[in-house]
Amino acid sequence: MGVGSAKSSFLVVSRLVAFLMISAGLATVASAQTPVTIYNFNLANGNVGAPKPFDIAVQGRDGNLYSTTNAGGAGNGGVYVVTPAGTEKLLHDLPDGSYCNSGLTLGSDGNFYGACTSLDQNNYGFLYKVTPTGAFTILYSFTNANGDGDHPQAPPVQAKDGNFYGTTQSGGADGNGTVYKLTPSGTVAILYSFTDLGAAPTAPLVQGTDGNLYGSTPNGGANRVGFIFKITTAGKLTVLHTFDLTDGGFPTAALIQGSDGSFYGTTLEGGANNDGVAFKITASGKFTLLHSFSLATDGNFSETAMLQATDGNFYGTTNNTGDYQNTIYKITPKGVFSIVYQFDGTSATVGTSPANALIQSTNGLLYGATTFSSSAVAGGSGTIYTLDVGAAPFARLSLTSGLVGGSVSIFGQGFKGSSVVKFDGVQATGVTRQGTTYITVPVPSGALTGNVTVTTGSTTLTSNQIFKVTPKLKSFTPSQGPVGTSVVIKGVSLTQTTNVTFGSVKTTNFTVDSDTQITAIVPTGAKTGKVVVTTKGGSSSSPTAYIVE
Repeated sequence: MGVGSAKSSFLVVSRLVAFLMISAGLATVASAQTPVTIYNFNLANGNVGAPKPFDIAVQGRDGNLYSTTNAGGAGNGGVYVVTPAGTEKLLHDLPDGSYCNSGLTLGSDGNFYGACTSLDQNNYGFLYKVTPTGAFTILYSFTNANGDGDHPQAPPVQAKDGNFYGTTQSGGADGNGTVYKLTPSGTVAILYSFTDLGAAPTAPLVQGTDGNLYGSTPNGGANRVGFIFKITTAGKLTVLHTFDLTDGGFPTAALIQGSDGSFYGTTLEGGANNDGVAFKITASGKFTLLHSFSLATDGNFSETAMLQATDGNFYGTTNNTGDYQNTIYKITPKGVFSIVYQFDGTSATVGTSPANALIQSTNGLLYGATTFSSSAVAGGSGTIYTLDVGAAPFARLSLTSGLVGGSVSIFGQGFKGSSVVKFDGVQATGVTRQGTTYITVPVPSGALTGNVTVTTGSTTLTSNQIFKVTPKLKSFTPSQGPVGTSVVIKGVSLTQTTNVTFGSVKTTNFTVDSDTQITAIVPTGAKTGKVVVTTKGGSSSSPTAYIVE
């Protein structure tokens, strides 16, 4: 399971009893959707195979899927790429004994970033970069000395500031793991050392829309079964929720942020059946248990992150290796749980034991993997499969907020030189295309907060995210005056203004003259201070204070 902690014996016994009591009648599947295998790994051919739940997959700029496995190749697995249609290629053999089975994340430079648990010069793990063509570079080797971390279990994620952030399972000032920052050039700084005994974080971090990073530990906390935290990019950590087994325990999967702003995740154990739970939690720490897994009906050991697909529903898998009760499940935005597919071991094509987390390609299909192929496949060592949930092709944005003039990358398919990009209806110019699956474009003047569309011929792809156009105030005149003064405010991206304040006092009397100008009346009670304009895309403060006479 990848969790370096002793589990309570009553949980182990309860799982054994539940397994022995499972009857031949498996859970009723709430949907007729069936995975379609597009590739069978085959270690017998010297390729990689047997992907595990920690092998995170990611879509590259070329539309292909990239990940890692810890088996096959020249020694200890490798980095591989697979096309949406199922053509696979080994890109780079990973060093023997390095245990690089945590998958990859995509950087803004188009390269992939990962972590290996051990080996390299210090045998404490390292961080690396690999290009889409397989060029491999070690960026940093951990030392477990002078407060440094060791044994990273998950790939780092790139934040809006351009740096990468991740965790180590051990090391740090107290030996219980760390949160680190990695610059693109390979410099690492330890931001936080966990003090909770055996905290040992293993899951990747995720950056929320508020700029903070969110994560979990599978151990530690008051009950020694893990907790959820948020941490600023400066290293200030806040515990949001401590598990106590009744609401789950031992979380190892990454959190994801849903379209409602809440974070969603799973635990290995705990809940009503001691088989783990699915939950959501707000940025302020309000926790809601969504579902208690049951080995007899749902499978258990949900070790992979959930996915919110473009249909609004959350999809995930249970991952007990070798267990035929594992499932693909769905949770609606209202919290209704159902089983989409059960890996019962009887299919002649679909493998067993779901591995790395489901991802949604911009072609609309969900992609997943299994650790084992079906018994009908000779030499089979796992599969890659697709699941059609009825979602249409869409566009995915690299950034979800930014200023006019800033560059935004868009992933999709079918792009041509004639493709037209619009930000909530406002057309952009200067589109740069890389193949048919990736374009970059500057945010146009007058852009509005909303969906981004890419139209090629008669086909329009709509982004699955809202792009927020950040406003920027430049000046105002006059610079001072009494209550009732008419003030002209200059800036950019002001069309969707919803609120104007003078010294934190809101005025209800303002007019948006254009995208670059607002006329506002200084309200009763206003105090000397910055003028702040809030739009659908965010807020901006004036460079100087308005003086109330």
